[in-house]
Amino acid sequence: MLEKGKVILNALALNDRELSLSFVDDAEMREINHQYRGKDATTNVLSFAMDDGDSPFVSPLLGDVIISCDTAVREADERGVTLDQRYSQLLVHGILHLAGYDHELGDEEEATMADKSRELLGLIEPGAGLDYF
Repeated sequence: MLEKGKVILNALALNDRELSLSFVDDAEMREINHQYRGKDATTNVLSFAMDDGDSPFVSPLLGDVIISCDTAVREADERGVTLDQRYSQLLVHGILHLAGYDHELGDEEEATMADKSRELLGLIEPGAGLDYF
């Protein structure tokens, strides 16, 4: 996953930035989601950007991507993809959020993020034909 993360960061021209990547279970993900987002439920991936956009200082750390292994296993089975492919989808999704993409801002933003997701997935899972998140 670390090599895939490097490929994604390079493709986004963020090769000078660092990424924290954590894998947790559903119980820990639920706790994190509740603590930081006020949502009392697990989720598949969370991203926390280091830069808030207000500071002139740019940290070398882009941010944190946290992936729930339990949810990834279930979703891989439901979607008919390998677990590694599902991890790749979640990694791309998380990093894109750190890079400023946000599918929750509207249809146009969702389409832009979907296109970029497919492009990046093609770089790290060539030939897999993986779809957007």
